[in-house]
Formats: sequence, C-alpha cells, structure tokens
Amino acid sequence: MNEKEAILKLKNDSHEAFTFFYQQYWNMIYNFTRLYTNSIDDSKEIVQQVFIKLWENRKFLKEDENFEGFLFIIARNIIFNSFKRSFNEDFYKISVLKAYTETRMKDYYEIEEDIYATELKEYLTLLIDSLPPRQKEIFLLSREENLSYSEIADRLGISVKTVEHSISKSLKYLKANVRLMLIFFAFY
Repeated sequence: MNEKEAILKLKNDSHEAFTFFYQQYWNMIYNFTRLYTNSIDDSKEIVQQVFIKLWENRKFLKEDENFEGFLFIIARNIIFNSFKRSFNEDFYKISVLKAYTETRMKDYYEIEEDIYATELKEYLTLLIDSLPPRQKEIFLLSREENLSYSEIADRLGISVKTVEHSISKSLKYLKANVRLMLIFFAFY
C-alpha cells in the first residue's frame, strides 16, 4: 500500500492503514522526540499521543499534502505543549516562536503561526525585562534606538568595551533562552 492509498483508507477508518503509518513512522517520530526529552518513557508517550491525534484527525487529512510533515508538526506541538506545562504561567504565555515562513503545511497553521509570532515577541520582551537594569538599558539603546556602540558609550558615560560586553552577554542570555523554541520551529 502506498502512502496516498493509506491516507484515503485511513480517512475511511481503516485500522490497517493506521497500522501501516504506525509501523512506517513510529521510529522516526520517536527519534525526533528523543532530541527534546530526557526520558525514554516520555518520548514513547509523546509518540503514542501523535498517533492518537492522527487517528482523531484522520478525516481532515489530505492525500496530496506532506504526511510526514504533518506528523512532525503534531509531534512538535505535543512536545512544545509538554514544555509549556512545565514552565510558570507567564513564561508559558510568551514562550513560542513564529513558525517558519515557507511551510508545506501552511494551510493548516497560518493562524497558529501568527499566534506564535505574537507570543514570541511577548516572550522576548519578558526576557529583555529580566536583564539587569544597566544591561537592559544598553541592549534597548542598541536594538530599539539603533545607536552604535560608541553612541551608547557616549550617552551613558561608559567605555565602548563595556557596551560590547553588555550586548554580548544580553545576546547570549536571549539565545540560550529561546534556543529550544528555535529548534522546534526551524525544523520546517
């Protein structure tokens, strides 16, 4: 059975087609989840959730769309949602990244991408607000007012090296805190 035939059969409630996809993609989805979880059991649970979602949403599948991409998006969302639950509520509300701009699954996720972009902006604002006051001031002068390092140094009465060091620390902090979300959404 090829993938398009299997999708058509799955849409018609075929357990055989479901088993075909389960056997075809289980290892691939499992290996993907292991990149983001520390527990084998958590990874296996996420894979099971992916296939439950597949079964629940089988009627909405399109045989001409990228099925593998669809499964990975489901996996990504389940992983991401599990991470969201582990963070505090404020962090949860603002800890996502705008999804990729060119996507094979664009029809499915255009609204979701807009939400992610908004939440990422809020998340970055929260991260910037959590910087030490002077570091935050230097970073905002650089990024929001587009001042050069020397202009910032002159305005604040500090050395250019201090500005460079402060911005470097800020960027490292921001990068470290959004790296996981970047990995999730850069996949597509």
